[in-house]
Amino acid sequence: MLPRLDAMPEAGELYQRFARQLRERGFAGDIHLDFSSRTLQSTDNSIYQRFPQGVLYPAKTEDVICLAELSQQPTFQSLSFCPRGGGTGTNGQALDEGFVVDLSKHMNRILEIDPEQRWARVQAGVVKDQLNAALEPHGLFFAPDLSTSNRATIGGMINTDASGQGSCRYGKTRNHLLEVETVFIDGSRWMSRPIDDRELAFVGERQDRIGQIHRLTNNIHIEHRQLINTTFPPLNRSLTGYDLAHLRDNDNQFDLNSLLCGSEGTLGFITEAVVSLEPLPRYTALAVFQYDDFVAALRDCRVLLRTKPTAVETIDNTIVELAKGDEIWPSVSSAFSNGGLAADGNIARHLAAVNFVEFTANSEAQLATLLEDFSRSLEKDSDNPRRLGYTLIRDGKTIKKIWAMRKKSVGLLGNTPGHKRPVPFVEDTAVPPEHLADYIAEFRTILDKRQLSYGMFGHADAGVIHVRPALDMRDLASIQTVREISDQVFALTQRYGGVLWGEHGKGVRSEYSPATFGDLYPQLQRIKAAFDPHNQLNSGKIATPESTPSSTNNLLRIDTTPTRGARDRLIPTAIWDDYGDAVNCNGNAACFNWNPDQSMCPSWKGTRERKYSPKGRAMLMKEWLSQLAKKNCHPQRAAAAEAPPFNLFRKLAASLQHWRGQEDFSHEVYDSMDACLACKACTTGCPVQVDVPAFRSIFFSYYFRRYLRPVRHHFIASMEVLLPWAAIAPAFYNGLTQWRPMQWLIGKLVGLTAIPPIRGASFRGELEKLNIRVARPELLRELSSDEKKRSVILVQDVFTRFFEADLVLDICRFLKAMGIEVWLAPFKRNGKPLHVLGFLSAFNRVARDTADNLQQLAASGIALVGIEPSMTLTYRGEYRQSLGKDVTPDVLLLQEWLAQHGELLRANRARFAPAEFRLLPHCSEAALANASLADWQTLFTALGCSLNVEAVGCCGMAGTFGHETKHLATSKTIYSLSWAAKIAADKARPASATGFSCRCQVARFSESRIPHPFQLLLGQLQG
Repeated sequence: MLPRLDAMPEAGELYQRFARQLRERGFAGDIHLDFSSRTLQSTDNSIYQRFPQGVLYPAKTEDVICLAELSQQPTFQSLSFCPRGGGTGTNGQALDEGFVVDLSKHMNRILEIDPEQRWARVQAGVVKDQLNAALEPHGLFFAPDLSTSNRATIGGMINTDASGQGSCRYGKTRNHLLEVETVFIDGSRWMSRPIDDRELAFVGERQDRIGQIHRLTNNIHIEHRQLINTTFPPLNRSLTGYDLAHLRDNDNQFDLNSLLCGSEGTLGFITEAVVSLEPLPRYTALAVFQYDDFVAALRDCRVLLRTKPTAVETIDNTIVELAKGDEIWPSVSSAFSNGGLAADGNIARHLAAVNFVEFTANSEAQLATLLEDFSRSLEKDSDNPRRLGYTLIRDGKTIKKIWAMRKKSVGLLGNTPGHKRPVPFVEDTAVPPEHLADYIAEFRTILDKRQLSYGMFGHADAGVIHVRPALDMRDLASIQTVREISDQVFALTQRYGGVLWGEHGKGVRSEYSPATFGDLYPQLQRIKAAFDPHNQLNSGKIATPESTPSSTNNLLRIDTTPTRGARDRLIPTAIWDDYGDAVNCNGNAACFNWNPDQSMCPSWKGTRERKYSPKGRAMLMKEWLSQLAKKNCHPQRAAAAEAPPFNLFRKLAASLQHWRGQEDFSHEVYDSMDACLACKACTTGCPVQVDVPAFRSIFFSYYFRRYLRPVRHHFIASMEVLLPWAAIAPAFYNGLTQWRPMQWLIGKLVGLTAIPPIRGASFRGELEKLNIRVARPELLRELSSDEKKRSVILVQDVFTRFFEADLVLDICRFLKAMGIEVWLAPFKRNGKPLHVLGFLSAFNRVARDTADNLQQLAASGIALVGIEPSMTLTYRGEYRQSLGKDVTPDVLLLQEWLAQHGELLRANRARFAPAEFRLLPHCSEAALANASLADWQTLFTALGCSLNVEAVGCCGMAGTFGHETKHLATSKTIYSLSWAAKIAADKARPASATGFSCRCQVARFSESRIPHPFQLLLGQLQG
């Protein structure tokens, strides 16, 4: 039996007292002091890990004021507070050992949009893509374009002065700020905006913190103007935060926002902002250039930039190679077919780099002119021997997909095989673009001398190339390597007139602030003291108050700040390698994706609780493994050594102790895992392919070796055994399970809200009418080769066979009408419910038996196909992981098989009436078999119909999740995020769904029936 894990350390007594008083003062948000919540906020997308004492989630600005005012009581002036948004920082900007103040959970509303004046007012927690989705109908967008735009918040963008693709055209975040509402540490609330000298004088007369701040910063700007001009280099990506160089705007107005933007929460809490908007470009073209040398690609940017395109971005071959293994590659590979790749997708000549050059315009004529000028410019350098060729793309959808691949660069690098993985610590340096190639050549020499591998990508037009050396951060020597490389790169940027932190903030690297700002640094200290006299706001970052003794020594240092690797080191390599699905999470937070029409991650979207996200679950799993390692326990070995006798009594005793309140960190992990829908979207949506359902199943299998399982687990796990027996007398079964008193009893005792009735009492009789025979090896062997070619074996699943028998029959009718002979595989347990719930030993037995049966059928040479995506994909997923690839035969989704028979489809086209339809795919299908969605379109088009595959999130059912009483509310919330609107929209084009669970949810929450796509086609069949 696995050991009980001790309760984790509680928050400090002073922090607990602050939390109690905060609640007494009317704080309406959430206060989390539990260890799991603190663990989840201890990392970002950097190499660092700092455990906070608690997490505060304000519900409104008044909550921020409340906590700020309380923090100024003498008792609490030693406490620290760190604002946090999306948690995507690469340098520990939002990591703190005090309170993390997360404004993304509740303060995430778009308050007002004025399309005529082109501005929007938003709360700090609004996500960048969320805002742009609301602006798109107005033909507008918020310009700063980040690779993390689907989870980065506006408040976080302000705090880091974020920029990204196209910054040479559109500028950085500070260039789009009209007004910023800030709550200062004393609770004062101020809406800053550019003001003229008259208004500045009026504000400066105030005898409060706001007046003091304006007087001091204006005086510093006047007294040190020359020093400011020489300290801040004239770069697109110059020094961020405390930006005295832009304290006066182009109209000579005083703009406090230049100090606040990029200050990383060290000066106040950003709560709202009014941002300026840009018109969406109507026409776009993208040129994809390929090279056999990376530095040559950077040198070529001088040519590519002559006609001033909207953006020039660069990636190296490391990114391209990793992209080939990502779900996005099939949709972008054609862009690389000219020069760099041979027709078969292999490298024709050594591809070392790619430059993306984008042009945008508001008219076709304008775009044509831009492209003509660009073409003439290229002709002057047409003999560049390092170019392998280029492709010009005009299709907007393809361009978006290519930029999506470019945005995935960070995550793709995180998926590098092995223990050494590219990590950020010198990855956002900026130098003048004309020196970029020479600078990068020297940068590479620094890394090559250490024989380090690395990936490179970035914004060549702005002089920023992101460089991530591959290190095993569990190795103690890695910290020294980080120090040495950081010092060398800092010196290199200084020599080239650049900066160490051109885009992603200072954070833990703030130790370089005094050397970077030089004689101006004391003025930054004065500014910090005026805003935050007790050094409580994100202390140790950028600057410390001048009154602090040895203040420069109080800045964080890269080699003394705790790292994730230090904690990872607790996990032995043997355990680490066994749990790669969890431990390799690099914190890039792609799972915090805002978009409700993307399936990852439904439990996060439905609850907004970070512990119910893939990142949260991976972190808790890793912490669980480290705690077990401290007790010298390897989970698998402990399980193997466990003696079965009297195990039930030991489970009962442990469960009783749990019910009586005995602590065990395993319970916190279980709470997180239990809310997972096992939809598998994380396996492809996560750039490093963190597979939550896989390690969730493993955790369950071990957790329930110590504790009793819920009754519902046993009920769900046995459904593939019980339903075939219940189908013998379906009237009795349905009468019993649909009887309201019985449903109430099942809800109370089993924890299930409803059990679907068995349908298709006359299933066998209907099969006989259709002349559908059961597939048996001896019968299949007797078929001729021609008969086998026009035959298919339908593999049954428990959901469609017993709950939607009419669908199985309709599909048989459709296939027969197409001239296909249908054989029905004998019903065998699939085992998916067993795997989901962690009955792994039982699953392995079922998988071996079923795989053997399918192998016998597959030996006939007839294709095996399935209907229900989640069950069918289990054969190519969990079966192969458990048994091996060679043991499990291919079981295709039906549309995958039919799409291969174009001649057959074309021959039947005249028999189908044309119509337009919509498809809402199952989330597992979209995640694990994304290419099959195009097969649906191929199928419908070949038969004269139109099918639009719509982007849609998870329906909230995912097997039995939505039927479980404890998850019903979350299930309903998830459904409302995406599916409810999709079902209600576009009634002219009927919608269909591939998933049984999806059709159940529609029937339950939208009170309507939605067919399977094959039922739509059957309805269009004429004679």
